[in-house]
Amino acid sequence: MQLIVNIIVLAAIYALLACGYVLIYRVSRVMNMAHGELSMLGAYLLFATASLFATHPLTAIASSAIMSIALGTLVYVLLMRKMTGEMVLAAILTTIAIGILLRGLIVLVWSAAQQHPLEALHLSNPPIEIVGGARISTCAALLVLMTALVYGGLFTFLRFGRWGVRMRAAGQNALLASQRGINLHAIYALASGLDQTMVVIGLKAFAPALVGGLDSLLGALAGAFIVAGAEVLAIHYIDPLLSDVVPFLVIIATLIVRPWGLFGTQEELDRV
Repeated sequence: MQLIVNIIVLAAIYALLACGYVLIYRVSRVMNMAHGELSMLGAYLLFATASLFATHPLTAIASSAIMSIALGTLVYVLLMRKMTGEMVLAAILTTIAIGILLRGLIVLVWSAAQQHPLEALHLSNPPIEIVGGARISTCAALLVLMTALVYGGLFTFLRFGRWGVRMRAAGQNALLASQRGINLHAIYALASGLDQTMVVIGLKAFAPALVGGLDSLLGALAGAFIVAGAEVLAIHYIDPLLSDVVPFLVIIATLIVRPWGLFGTQEELDRV
């Protein structure tokens, strides 16, 4: 039972990060290779606000979320907006450069030492007993719940929300959407802002998105469970050192069998 709990928790982490990759790609058809670094910066912003609002954890979390959304929007407005209409490779290289820059800035400002927001907020993380004698930490349980809420909210937003429908339209045919009066820059900025609300695992989180399909949120969720399951089982039954290798082995296997991902479409692969 504990093995299943570990898989669910790891899958929740992967699903949140893969969701950001898919959201940006689905709307703009650009793979944001700086997603890991931007998420990491969001985590450090939480540590910064935790230091400022140590006695008000909800205020600290809300403040870091607002700053993260503003950061994602600012990155698009100042940098990625100029890439609109340019070659896809140029946009991808720009995101790689942004990632390298952010990594260096984070080390300069906060150093390479591990930081713990829970300690700054004076919060504890007690384990919770569940069925079968398995345990899950409070933060892990909240993470799983948050993942379910995020995916439920995104599915509802993209299917029924006015701006969600516009985002889908921009992703399917940007030129036609623009001719219909949809502001593409506003859509791309919104996607970048939403991307920053997801939580920092870098390229390992790219695996679920690629396995499930770069244009499918359902695929990102399924890919997260597949990669997490393979990783946890490899750690438990083979060797813990394989944890960083297994996601990429799953990617290779998927690319051999179905290059466009389990829930992706061949048309999207051709565009890449």
